Amino acid sequence: MPLSKLQFRPGINREVTAYTNEGGWFDCDKVRFQKGFPESILGWVKKYSNSLLGSCSHIAAWSSLSSQRLTVFGTHLKLIADTTGAFTDITPLRATSAAGDVTFSASDGSSTITVSHTGHGARANDFVTFSGAVSLGGTITADVLNQEYQIDSVPDGNTYTITAREVADLLATAVDGATSVTPVTANASDTGNGGGSVVGAYQIATGQTSTIVGLGWGAGGWGDDGWGSASSTPVLSGSFRIWSTDAFGEDLLANPRDGGIYYWDYSAGGRAVNLSDLSGANKTPTVAKQIIVSDRDRHVIAFGCDPEASPGVQDPLIIRFSDQESLTDWESRATNTAGELRLGSGFEIVRAVETRQQILVFTDTTLYGMQYLGPPFTFGVGSISENITIASPRAVEAADDLVFWMGKQEFYAYTGTVQRLPCTVRDYVFSDFNYDQTEKVFSGLNGCHSEVWWFYPSADSEDVDRYVIYNYGEQVWYIGSLARTAWLDRGIFTYPLATDLNSYVYEHENGINDGSTNPSQAINSYIESAPMDIGDGEQFSLLRRVIPDIRFKDSTEPQPSAEVTMSVRNFSSGEYTKSQTRTFRDPRSAPSDERTDQLFYRLRGRQMRLRVDAGTRGVTWGLGSPRVDIRPDGRR
Repeated sequence: MPLSKLQFRPGINREVTAYTNEGGWFDCDKVRFQKGFPESILGWVKKYSNSLLGSCSHIAAWSSLSSQRLTVFGTHLKLIADTTGAFTDITPLRATSAAGDVTFSASDGSSTITVSHTGHGARANDFVTFSGAVSLGGTITADVLNQEYQIDSVPDGNTYTITAREVADLLATAVDGATSVTPVTANASDTGNGGGSVVGAYQIATGQTSTIVGLGWGAGGWGDDGWGSASSTPVLSGSFRIWSTDAFGEDLLANPRDGGIYYWDYSAGGRAVNLSDLSGANKTPTVAKQIIVSDRDRHVIAFGCDPEASPGVQDPLIIRFSDQESLTDWESRATNTAGELRLGSGFEIVRAVETRQQILVFTDTTLYGMQYLGPPFTFGVGSISENITIASPRAVEAADDLVFWMGKQEFYAYTGTVQRLPCTVRDYVFSDFNYDQTEKVFSGLNGCHSEVWWFYPSADSEDVDRYVIYNYGEQVWYIGSLARTAWLDRGIFTYPLATDLNSYVYEHENGINDGSTNPSQAINSYIESAPMDIGDGEQFSLLRRVIPDIRFKDSTEPQPSAEVTMSVRNFSSGEYTKSQTRTFRDPRSAPSDERTDQLFYRLRGRQMRLRVDAGTRGVTWGLGSPRVDIRPDGRR
């Protein structure tokens, strides 16, 4: 019989039964579609040899006035900048003690130091830097004390403990997101208290790596379940740290969600400072959910902040903006363009996204459009769509004037109007989803491939471990597994940047291997079809041959190969009774005695399934239209 060409619809479809999806693709991992055909994704390499300190939830990049490329990483522990190819700690301070308010005590044979400071306000895992201390008399020298420490425990409001360590830059010690220090053990001579001039500089409180959902007594709002009753339903009692940043010229504005607003002067260096501490600060917001510097008109905009009339009292629906070109002037006057707006629908502002035409503002129920009007109103805001949802503050991505986001049970697009995106993997995503950790959902634009990635935690995972991709150029969906915590598309840099669960930074679309180890390892990629009838499915047929149509473009392995598995079954609801796997080697590079222009099988059934796997280092592949040799056959 003549060969039959297998032609598949692009994208993955999990919304119908596998049998109904005949002629389509059912499953894949580490695969994308280009011009309608599947191919393996490209690889990633480490950008830095050491990790960040803390779990990263935010990456941003901008340029200095001298065209120096700058990057900032927001983790649950730190705000970290890269200005010269190395990490710099720019985390703001919340308080600095008076000289002499801090004292130390050590115990012979222990590396634990007890720090006394009345009303210190610190928590476990916070960071403090000491200066002005003198030696305790033995191994706990002045140099050991006068450096940065992460607080181990907080017995009470007047004391806390640290672990004495050898002198080192904490950022430089980071391994897998945590400090890796060498303790110093006190001896019998360490009887001093550090002297009367010790100063403790406390950084802003650290955040959390996960959303904390509580049950039982004390969880939830006052009186939710009656007097003295335990909470009967899960209650959100803590959110993990999410940063927003934006460039103001070559300088940086930063805001930890529901925290303060900070300013970092690139040329001056040092740490970021509270916006209200700048010279000339006038009624600046003290708390916000997000900040943006509007590109067109150069206003600093704070979303979900405290109103001008009630400083310190956060209103989750308030929007305030500074005077034009000003960091410090936020007082609304007839002689400037500072002002305030309040949204009328929803519980809180979840996210604001700037497009070419306007700023889109998402509450938990409504999408608003915010536009620059000029004096005297400066900005105007209007409702675009109600009864929408958004999964998390990081679940939305703008591509030019197209905006895509993940909702609570669906996907949306804004193209001038809001529409629900038809999604062929919707049930697959939302039926295996950890809703307690929805705040960890984040999106990433991969513009060179017209893709929006959403990373999310599956039902059995506390961390992000899967992704779903919408290719808006080809309007198809595909899925996979990959643990990432933040993403930044290329622009300032050649490659997209992403961070993993161990806080390492990677350049994606760079190479074809998994660069998380040294040496790099293979990326295991595969694609699997939905079942296809053999003939008309009424009789048994024999599958004899497959002529693969696989290319290995850009592979660095001298003899690249892929596994081609054919499986058969007798009924659409039955199990696959037989499978045979054959190795397809590139005929252009394989030795003459190993060339596989065609693959031979001996499988009988009514339906068949095709699967292509590649898991060899240095191999990248793309699949075209394979052909199969099938003939009618008996059951035996």
